[in-house]
Order: sequence, then structure tokens, then C-alpha cells
Amino acid sequence: MAAAQIYNMLMEYPGNVTVKIDGIAASAASVIAMAGTKVCVSPVSMLMIHNPMTFAFGNTAEMQKAIDMLGEVKESIINAYEIKTGMSRAKLSRLMDAETWMNANKAVELGFADEILQREPSSENEMTEAAATAFSRASVTNSLMEKLSARCRIEAKPTETKTNERSVDDLMERLNLIRN
Repeated sequence: MAAAQIYNMLMEYPGNVTVKIDGIAASAASVIAMAGTKVCVSPVSMLMIHNPMTFAFGNTAEMQKAIDMLGEVKESIINAYEIKTGMSRAKLSRLMDAETWMNANKAVELGFADEILQREPSSENEMTEAAATAFSRASVTNSLMEKLSARCRIEAKPTETKTNERSVDDLMERLNLIRN
């Protein structure tokens, strides 16, 4: 299980590990996320946990082996969730049985994440400029045009146009010569 190897590598790192969930941490990705010393989740991200799955083929003995293996995999996944959340194994098992989807608030509430990512505050000047132009289409357009013209600095050069104008009759005459 690659997720277990990644989880273990992150857990063995001697420094702090910050995991940022900025999309969906579902299935094996949720296990990897649990290795973070600090798990931060975007306000619009999701985390999902579920029971492990596999494909099996064979007789009843082989099917039973697959069932037993899935039970062991589930227990190892619960280990990671339990270490991070502090929840009981029984509650974690029920959440996995239900294929639980969590928004950012729920993930923090249940202990799967430590905090919701916040946008870094801009300087007061930037915020004032943004507010001033936010509702003015003309201001935005003018600002963009100024920036573009400053970057381009293209000076118009007079161009001489060469015309190779030929009449249709001349071209038809040439075509007839080629055909013959």
C-alpha cells in the first residue's frame, strides 16, 4: 500500500510536517494527510474516509483471504486516523463504514484537520486600492491598459507596403500559358 509508505516516510521526518489540503483528500490521500504534524484544510476542500476495497477472483478460500486482508487493512488505516484524531476505533470504523465526506469545518471538528486555511491579509494600501477599483469597470480597464502599454513600449514605425498587385486577367493569362 503506497499510502502507508508515504505516511511512514512523513511520520519519520524529524521536523514538522504541514499538510495542506486544497482540494480533496479522499481514500488513501486521507491516510497520507494524517501524517502531518499540522493539517490545514482550505475552506472549500473535502476529506473522505471509507473502507478499503479490492478485487478478488477465485474459490471460497481465496475470497475469504481477500476478506481477511481487507479487515487487516482497515485496522491499519484506523491506526492512522486514531493517532491523529484521538477518536475511538469503533467510531472511526463506523465513519469508514458510512463512507464519510467532511467539509473543512467537519474535518476540524472531528480532528482530521487542525485548522482551516485563511487568506493572508494584504497590506492596508492594497486592500484600499482593491476596494476602490472593485466596482469600477473603467478603472480596471484603464489600469490594465496602463500596465500593458508600460510593458510593451512599442513605438509605431512607418511601414512601407509593397504591393504586388496583378490583375485577374494577367493571372488568367499566366495560367493558360502553364496549361499549354
